[in-house]
Parts: sequence; C-alpha cells; structure tokens
Amino acid sequence: MDEEYDAIVLGTGLKECILSGMLSVSGKKVLHIDRNKYYGGESASITPLEELFARYGAPSPDETYGRGRDWNVDLIPKFLMANGLLVKLLIHTGVTRYLEFKSVEGSYVYKQGKISKVPVDQKEALASDLMGMFEKRRFRNFLIYVQDVKLDDPKTWKDLDPNSTTTQQLYEKFGLDRNTQDFTGHALALYLDDDYLNYPAAQTICRIKLYSDSLARYGKSPYLYPMYGLGELPQGFARLSAIYGGTYMLDKPVDEIVIENGKAVGIKSGEEIAKCKQVYCDPSYVPNKAKKTGKVIRCICLMDHPIPNTRDALSTQIIIPQKQVNRKSDIYVSLVSHTHQVAAKGWFVAMVSTTVETENPEAEIKPGLDLLGPIKQKFVTVSDYLEPTDDGKESQIFISKSYDATTHFETTCLDVLDIYKRGTGEDFDFSKVKVELGDEDQ
Repeated sequence: MDEEYDAIVLGTGLKECILSGMLSVSGKKVLHIDRNKYYGGESASITPLEELFARYGAPSPDETYGRGRDWNVDLIPKFLMANGLLVKLLIHTGVTRYLEFKSVEGSYVYKQGKISKVPVDQKEALASDLMGMFEKRRFRNFLIYVQDVKLDDPKTWKDLDPNSTTTQQLYEKFGLDRNTQDFTGHALALYLDDDYLNYPAAQTICRIKLYSDSLARYGKSPYLYPMYGLGELPQGFARLSAIYGGTYMLDKPVDEIVIENGKAVGIKSGEEIAKCKQVYCDPSYVPNKAKKTGKVIRCICLMDHPIPNTRDALSTQIIIPQKQVNRKSDIYVSLVSHTHQVAAKGWFVAMVSTTVETENPEAEIKPGLDLLGPIKQKFVTVSDYLEPTDDGKESQIFISKSYDATTHFETTCLDVLDIYKRGTGEDFDFSKVKVELGDEDQ
C-alpha cells in the first residue's frame, strides 16, 4: 500500500464501483478498498437463501423454498431504464460484456385501489382504463405533442415555450385532470414528489421521452434487470477498473482517512498508509461528514405466485403515486423471479419501499403489500437516508448519498455523475457512447 494513488475509493456499493470504473477509464490510478468480504455494500445481493434468513434473525428456510444457492436476493432492488443513464454508462465503459439483461414484463400504476398498465403511446392511451373517453383524447394529444416536440427546434413548440412554461401550465394547456397528471408525473416521468409541477416543462418532456424511448427498445416495459441479480453490476465495474489498472482490496479494515491541512492525503489500515490525492466513499466511512435527511423502509417479500392483476408477469414494477394514498411520497413495488436466476423455480421476490413519513413505517407500505397476495416470508429494513454535508472540494473527500426508495436507477446515476463532476471538475463525456445495447450480445 506504499504507492501513491490519484484516488482511493472506499466501499463497493454500486455507486462506488461505478465511480472507480469511470475514474480508471479516465486514466486515473485507483485503489478500491472495502471492509466487507463481498461486493455491493448495502446494495449487495444475498446468496444462499439461508444467509438472508440469518441476516434478519429468521429461522432457516424449509425445503419448500428449493435449493438455497438458487437464490440471489437484492437488498436494494432497482431496475434499469433501457435508454437510461446506467445503461449508457455500462455501454460506454464496456461493462455490458460481463452481464446479461432481461426486460421487465410490466409497468403498472395504482389508481383508487386498482392497478393499471402505464399507457405510453396513443394506442394504449385510448385503451387505458385509467381515464374516461374525453380524458383519453386529451392525454393522446398530450403524448403526440411530447413525441413531436424537439427542444432545440422552436418550430415544433406550437406556441408554448417548454423552457419558460412550467409542467403545471403544460398539463393545463392540454386540459389533463388530476389523476392523469398524477400518473404522468410519477409513473412516466418518474418524479419523486410534486415539486416538479413548478419546473420547466422541458424537463418533464425529456423524462417522458426517456420512458417511451426505453419502452421502444423491447416493448413490454422500459425496464431491464440483470440475470443473477444486481450483485453482478458492482462486480462488472470492478472488473472494468482492474482492466484499466485499478487495484482492489476486499476485507480490508479502514481505520482512518489521513488529513493534512484540511485535505485528504491517504487512508490508514492498521500500520499501513496508502497515499492519495482524493477519496471517494459512501457515508458509512465518514459519519461526521454526512447528515440524515430522512428514512427509507424496504420490505423484501418471498412469494410462490406472481402479483395478482399483472397478467401473471414474472417481473413487474408498480408505482403508487403519493396522492392516491394521501402521502407526500410515492410507494414503489417491484417483482423479479426464477426467470432472472434470483429465486428457485416457481418463486418470486417482491419489494415494497417508500420514504418514511410517520412513526409507523410498516403501516405506510400497507397499500403496496396489499397488492401482492399471500406472502410466505417478509424481511423489513428501515434505514437512514444520508447526504454529504459539503461538496468535498475543500477536503477532497467526495461522498455519495444513500439509496432512495425508487425502484429504478436514474437517481442513483445522477448522484454518481454529480460526484464525478465535483471530483474531476468536468462532466462525464457520454458522447463517447458509440454502441447501442441492441448491438451487443443480449
């Protein structure tokens, strides 16, 4: 450990592994350390199944669950948007060659106690049971406008400047009612709360386009999920970093970050010190530089059937918009199964998650749990949501945020790109993305 590194990355959560891959590809000399023996940190995939039960202090699973080693259960499951940021990162960095993806079969939204498929094109809008006849026409016109508008071409704006018009004004122009606004903002544009109504309409248009472009890739839903679970993602980026000269050390205690004149200059482990110019890490390595801004509840549910009313989909996502259940934040439901090699044959892993708003978090996820049907076993975690207290430019310690309640990776990637920019002073260059995912081996 007596060499000097451009950057030392602490923790092998997905964000940290992506960062070490990006930094290595950009020509930096990287040392990556984790106190754990396994990859993934708090976003690890747990196998065999016995280990998951032991982790939550539950009695060992019986033989009905099949072979324990057939299970890979994500602690923080999330899907990838087929045209989204993480897929672009995977392609740009070449990590796709280590992974195999399957498209997620369904995308649903909750309205008045029922779930309906999220309509994303004119045909689906007209067939959807989310809206009455006149509202369907209005929503169809809205979708046609979003599809046709080009943000860099004022000729396509149709007397409505998307940069100076708010999303709320855009909705009003097309006469969309509250329910339609609800599922458009939360299930298509994937906003976490209703603050977005005051943002420029251009942002919402971009997000809806991302959803429909992602959907156009595979047809069933805009989401992808890796075979064998998300644990494969950090390892893919770790391999990438190693190819570009990155050094990895698992099961290595980190005793302190060495600071001189207010700046990080190295890491101490036992008697050894590794010198560096910058440190990147998750909040658990620097509790004095992170603040708690909320909590997230996640409930992993093991089931022997698909979610009712999803046409027996072997994988799906359901979003329960906040207003539908009188909340300030959405509830997210995801489902994966034996088809992704993450459960024994005939078994399903569902997750219900949300941002905690009360003293009784378990009651808050009840609307999601109620959609699942009988649950064989559930594991509940309530974790603090931590954010860095500063941008890291003075101390040269760049800290990631905790993982939020969403069931997709868009917010995760925005955090990674933000950290990369703070640390290197420049945006990550996506123009280098030459390959389309469809051109690779699926």
